[in-house]
Amino acid sequence: MRFRLSTAPATRPGPAANPPPSSPARPLTRSPSPHPEARPFRLTPLRPTLTLTFTSSTFTLKATRPSYTVYLGGEMFDLKHLIGNAWLAEAIYEKSHGRFRCLLPQDLVPPGRGSRSIRDQLLRALVACDLAVFCFDGSDLDSGTVVEFMMAKFADIPAVLVRSDVRHGGDARSTPWNLMASGFPRTAHVIVPSLPLYRSRLRHHGLDDVLRLAGQHGSATAQLVCEQTAAQCVRALDRVLATEPTMPKYLREEAYQWLALLPGLRGKRKSLRKEFESRLKAKVERDLL
Repeated sequence: MRFRLSTAPATRPGPAANPPPSSPARPLTRSPSPHPEARPFRLTPLRPTLTLTFTSSTFTLKATRPSYTVYLGGEMFDLKHLIGNAWLAEAIYEKSHGRFRCLLPQDLVPPGRGSRSIRDQLLRALVACDLAVFCFDGSDLDSGTVVEFMMAKFADIPAVLVRSDVRHGGDARSTPWNLMASGFPRTAHVIVPSLPLYRSRLRHHGLDDVLRLAGQHGSATAQLVCEQTAAQCVRALDRVLATEPTMPKYLREEAYQWLALLPGLRGKRKSLRKEFESRLKAKVERDLL
């Protein structure tokens, strides 16, 4: 483990008196500091984040949980989708205290005007992330989101499927979406009845339209529902993060070499292979695979 050496202030009594000449051992002392505080050593490792603080009378061991990148896949074709995705990503960051940092595909600038370049960019960004959250809303699932989910499962990326749609569009009662998108390992479900929750949290009953709109009561209520959904997503991300990888160790390199070729990404095969090898190496180092 590598450490980074730094200093931090800590309380220390005044300068020690010099020992008498007849003392058998002379203790180590420091020259008086112009400030009442001395500067002990602090060791901070690079990974995992760990802080060791030494002072004259205390020893503190503090471990900080690492952060993870999360690909947030879903529809982004209208204003409601854009606002909902942004709210959910920010709420997940807040509820996880910064541990889960969502990457929004709508924030990525396409490298070109063609649809093929947009698709390639999104799939590469997905494989580069540590985890994924997919919004499985709609009476019929968004086909692009399903493709992203399948790519995540091919790469053995832990994923959370979140649905806030109150409609049931599946073949089974346990999962309100198409049966073929269910049953994959390292996957958790978050199903939130958003409309009933919104109505149960309404605080503007009896207000006229002017007070209701000027006070932004509707958006405040919707944000409460979003925060509740984000809290459930954080707990689900913690669960899938704790699961063991499904992909065997002896298949990792071959599987990721195949992933570089599977979607037909544009680029030289050698550079694509190196890119996916680096993604695999990063996941292994973070105990994700």
